[in-house]
Amino acid sequence: MHINWFPGHMAKAQRMIREQLKLVDVAIELLDARIPAASANPVIDEVVGDKPRVVVLNKADLAEPEGTERWLAFFRAAGREAIAVESLGGGGTKQLAARVEKAAAPMLAKLAAKGIRPRAVRAMILGIPNVGKSSLINRLLGTATVRTGDKPGVTRGQQWLKIGRNLELLDTPGVLWPKLEDQEAAFRLAITGAISDEVFDREKVVAVLLDMLRREYPDRLTARFNLTGPLPEDGLELLAQVGKRRGCLRGGGAVDYEKAGRIVLSEFRDGKLGRYTLDYPPE
Repeated sequence: MHINWFPGHMAKAQRMIREQLKLVDVAIELLDARIPAASANPVIDEVVGDKPRVVVLNKADLAEPEGTERWLAFFRAAGREAIAVESLGGGGTKQLAARVEKAAAPMLAKLAAKGIRPRAVRAMILGIPNVGKSSLINRLLGTATVRTGDKPGVTRGQQWLKIGRNLELLDTPGVLWPKLEDQEAAFRLAITGAISDEVFDREKVVAVLLDMLRREYPDRLTARFNLTGPLPEDGLELLAQVGKRRGCLRGGGAVDYEKAGRIVLSEFRDGKLGRYTLDYPPE
């Protein structure tokens, strides 16, 4: 199983980000709280450089609380502002603007010392596809004026957005890096929805996911899909059991693996299989 995806519009997005970065004071980097390492784009690291940055662990309500706390401590120990935000309830959203203003304070102080009139902080939101940028912006705005979707690549252009009196946001498209060399990271990106379902073998990816869940969280699998007896060690056999329990059958009683795989991925991504943190910071 090899996963790789780099649509042409993402190469263009990288060029746009490089061109527009000089206009902003702070970079807001959105990471998926379930996979902070896998969802951290090294291209963003390179492009942002020394510019002040606020790290947002989005979808924290889908991640294990202990894992999120460890990641927040990791980033703060590295000298970065970091905050966790919930994708469903929006917890943490109101505190984000204050963190961004704090990160920009030294730069604004320098402008004031030069006699430049105070202005709103300008920030750029960066992150991989489907990490929740548009949904976060909608919460900050208090209205659904930005397109959102559960498919990577919904946001393709750039737009300035006014958040209150003291913050202006530049939204950007989601950007993956040109080559996914770490296939374990690619797998995590696939199961959380950062990579389009159309470019990887769903059956194989779901089989790997089920095998991981069988080894680490067997009780969750058994309870969610009403499975009985010892769970099969083969991921495809386990997928077949799930398919049978959910009525994913073709004519003659054959299991519809594609339909069963869609169910497993959907319920995993929606948190119906529990909260998971699949990446942990280095010790």
